[in-house]
Amino acid sequence: HELYSTWTETDLQALKNNIRCLRDITGVRVMAVVKANGYGHGAIPMARSAIEGGAAWLGVARIEEALELRYAKIQEPILLLGYTPLQRFREAIENGISLTVWDKVQVDAAEKTASSLGKVGLLHLKVDTGMNRLGVKSEEALEMAAFIRSKPNLLFEGIFTHFARADEADRYFADTQEKSFTRVVESLEKENLLPPWVHACNSAGALACPGAAFNMVRAGISIYGLHPSPQCPLPDGFQPVLSWKSVISAIKYVEPGQGVSYGHIYVCTKREKVGTVPVGYADGFRRVSGNEVLVAGKRAPVIGRVCMDQLMISLDHIPEANTGDEVVLLGKQGEDQITAEEIAARWGTINYEVTCGIGARVPRLPF
Repeated sequence: HELYSTWTETDLQALKNNIRCLRDITGVRVMAVVKANGYGHGAIPMARSAIEGGAAWLGVARIEEALELRYAKIQEPILLLGYTPLQRFREAIENGISLTVWDKVQVDAAEKTASSLGKVGLLHLKVDTGMNRLGVKSEEALEMAAFIRSKPNLLFEGIFTHFARADEADRYFADTQEKSFTRVVESLEKENLLPPWVHACNSAGALACPGAAFNMVRAGISIYGLHPSPQCPLPDGFQPVLSWKSVISAIKYVEPGQGVSYGHIYVCTKREKVGTVPVGYADGFRRVSGNEVLVAGKRAPVIGRVCMDQLMISLDHIPEANTGDEVVLLGKQGEDQITAEEIAARWGTINYEVTCGIGARVPRLPF
């Protein structure tokens, strides 16, 4: 790219395709989860494309993320999945953003705020069936649902839970959670308290047991074409959305015995062709050993320490490499491909953290 040192490219058609794949598999509505800047892909273009691909809802973690979508003129339903400070309920309700609640203090605050605004507050009740993070205990869900329903200025819009272990080969715990949540849903139904939206599955849950889909699934990782886990790979048809690229900014020939980068942990044993690439750990490219990138469709090892804004690569085996050539950190080039999963294994983490960690100063270019 002529304008940038490093950038990501996001394939909007791939995202729409992935939403369609999920809808086909589950047969229910999809909430596209675009929190954390769309898992690092760029929240606004991902949200717009998800809607175009058939997503009915958008999910975010924080009020700032929800407001960013509203300010971008995105009108679709948005659920704030996590914690919202009570002082910010007003902004959520003013902007028609649905809030997640799990205790009476939140419900009272929402009622008071909605009443003062002359608006209706939209609430989803979170039920904790075993994640032990957020949510009302299963046995208290019925009472909480009745409490929400008793408030004149609140609309009890949804109820949901979250699976802790849906991405494992062993389905036992996910099945236990599903049964627990199903009992809650049935008890609400019996009391005529069931809200219109009932959702439990994340990507892994939706792929592993589409029968547990109720009437909506919340999909994050899979819509970006990334595997929920090694034990829960995506089926054929899903496509990765993101590529991360840079360029060769300089090439030099380093003499034997000379060191490269800070601390000279890499020392050339022969005269070596070394390329400099303007991307570093401040951009989210980790300062660990064993990194590789693609140049001219071939793998080039990163040598020496990754710097804040730059890294060096060995180009001895790529005689055709030149300054200005494209470097692929994540994605396809020629016949080869470096996946987020491969990078995650190298960094001792998961694919989610690889894309979420791409720095804010790296421009996201949708196409």
